[in-house]
Amino acid sequence: MKIAITGKGGVGKTTFAATIARMYANEGRSVLAADADPDANLGLALGFTDEELEKIIPISKMRKLVEERTEADEFNRMFKMNPKVDDIPDKYAKTCNGVKLLVLGTVETGGSGCVCPEHVMLKRIINHLMLRSTDVVILDMEAGLEHLGRGTTSGMDQFIVVIEPGARSIQTYKNVKRLADDLGVKQVSVVANKVRSAEDEAFIRSRIPAEDLLGFIHYNSEVIDADRQGKSPYDFSQQLNEEVRSIKEKIDHLKK
Repeated sequence: MKIAITGKGGVGKTTFAATIARMYANEGRSVLAADADPDANLGLALGFTDEELEKIIPISKMRKLVEERTEADEFNRMFKMNPKVDDIPDKYAKTCNGVKLLVLGTVETGGSGCVCPEHVMLKRIINHLMLRSTDVVILDMEAGLEHLGRGTTSGMDQFIVVIEPGARSIQTYKNVKRLADDLGVKQVSVVANKVRSAEDEAFIRSRIPAEDLLGFIHYNSEVIDADRQGKSPYDFSQQLNEEVRSIKEKIDHLKK
């Protein structure tokens, strides 16, 4: 199972990514969660402590590693486009609550069209993750799909856009679906989070095709409490777990 989860900042995609990752891990599956969001906080949502996370350096910030694998440095801007990365997940991932976390980071300069050593490394790692047949891979992304390309998406089972009841979130879903279609990915699904009422549900249903809507996660103060304490929401809220489990069942069914 290979799932890329995206959405605007603050909609709760990391909460969803961490919760579903822990559910797969509790089934005894080998789960690798990759954090490719510039505001990387998937580790906290999985249950890592601040002290543990302070020791984790994003792959994109490991200059020596990037230079070694791509053979690029300040004197040589001709670098490998297919660097060796197959050992990186096992070497640099850290485990908590049965989930292996790999913090990828992002390329902060150059824009989406950047062809630089760091960008090449991240894209190659993601491509490799899509080929790890024995792992469930949960990729927590920013709203864009800049890390991805046609070679990367060939192994993807699902793009899931986490939205909240609002026009801007709906627009994000439409943008992701358009970008995914350009990459040849047809399966783009939606999880609606922070739903407060029947009116919110009706709003979502009126704008998201029924075949794309995986389900609802309702506004939940227990999730906020977990975030305040820097804890995994999976350990705080039975309601969240029940709603995400229902969504997970639909994802598993689509895979079959």
